[in-house]
Amino acid sequence: MTPTMLRQLWSLVEMNQATLLLNLDDASLVQWLLKQFRAEQSLNAEEASMVGHYIQSKIPLIRDLAGQRIPHMALSRSV
Repeated sequence: MTPTMLRQLWSLVEMNQATLLLNLDDASLVQWLLKQFRAEQSLNAEEASMVGHYIQSKIPLIRDLAGQRIPHMALSRSV
């Protein structure tokens, strides 16, 4: 992935509702983020696969970041 693609993806994660990112199961989260990313940038099949694998590998981080934006949920998850 290019640095620009990485910035776009993480911007997308930050701009979307934390509750949505936390409530989707892993497969749905990957597909949803990939769909949103593809709406912003045209990807060929190889690039889409690469982005999908990258998202999959970053699911714990994505959920942690989303959880930090919802303080009461972050507390309940740590108890």
